[in-house]
Amino acid sequence: MKALHLLPPFAIAAALALAGCSADRTNEAEKMTSYSNRDTAKADLFTVPADQMSHVKVVPVESSPLPRVFRLTGQVAYNAFRTTPVITAVGGPVSRVLVAPGERVQRGQTLLEVSSPDYSQLRASFLKARDIYRVADKNYARAQDLYAHNAIAERDLLQAESDRNLAKADVEASEQALRILGVPNPDQLEKNPPSPMLPQLAPIGGVVVERLCSPGQLLLAGATQCFTISDMSSVWVLVNVYQNQLAYVRAGDSVTVQTDAYPTVFHGKISYVAAALDPNTRTLQARIVTDNPGEKLKKDMWVTAIVQAGKIENALTVPDAALLRDAENQPFVYVQAGDNQFARRAVSVGETQNGRVEILTGLRAGERIVGDGGLFLQFKISSQQ
Repeated sequence: MKALHLLPPFAIAAALALAGCSADRTNEAEKMTSYSNRDTAKADLFTVPADQMSHVKVVPVESSPLPRVFRLTGQVAYNAFRTTPVITAVGGPVSRVLVAPGERVQRGQTLLEVSSPDYSQLRASFLKARDIYRVADKNYARAQDLYAHNAIAERDLLQAESDRNLAKADVEASEQALRILGVPNPDQLEKNPPSPMLPQLAPIGGVVVERLCSPGQLLLAGATQCFTISDMSSVWVLVNVYQNQLAYVRAGDSVTVQTDAYPTVFHGKISYVAAALDPNTRTLQARIVTDNPGEKLKKDMWVTAIVQAGKIENALTVPDAALLRDAENQPFVYVQAGDNQFARRAVSVGETQNGRVEILTGLRAGERIVGDGGLFLQFKISSQQ
């Protein structure tokens, strides 16, 4: 106060005004803090009248093993181990196409016919080599008889044997070349009239899933793909596994595959997990070999794969009905704080199995929560605010 007498009159007035404003702000802040504390207390802890407790069912938080289940999205692909491209071994124009996409074929069935000059040349070489071998074989037999009667020298016998062996080698080489082209019985060629038509046979049995040639198209030997055949009794399901799931997904795990197209489920097993992540999605691809009864699963069909990945030991679980969501879609539960008193508590959740939800954080084993009737409390509290 003595210091104020030493100040000019206008300075004293300014100091008193500043002190008054500071006091008003302090009182206003204390009031806001008091109101905030009361609102928070009211939101965190509330009492349910005794006559309304019948709408609420209180249950304990349980700790028990919980199956670890992952729901992975993926799509269907052909089983590459049961799918093959049909590539012609000879060149020439396509004469006839005998099958269409979607048609089922057997191994060895004729798919198309090619007018091939390569085949004509190999056929002629085989027939010529076989005739030469027949003559050489007879000469060798006659040479053996003559040598036995001392009619020829041993050198002549050895020469006849060498000619026979060379002719036999030529026949075997020509025969193998024809078999590689798909001719099953080269010995029957001389009984049939000469023809440049070579049938292209199915290497496996299955469904023709793709046709890539047409009549008149010129095929290049060993380069042109004509068809794709796949055994659709088994398919692959390719799914994406996230990084936090990698420790639990292993080859050999059982998988149930579901799709919106059918009410039935399909069963399979994980056969392979990729060695590197996709740099764009940061996921790892896993391959599931799935049985396909009725060939219902089609290529590129979207499916959901449910992977059984062991168990979660001592998982904290609550009933599904106990878990509620706020306006921001954040999960919470109502925890019992007294006989008729409850508090709202935020939680984080994990797996959901058999009507129970895993609680990762926010609760302890043995705590009592509202297992049924949480919606009643949520509506009651919102109507009172």
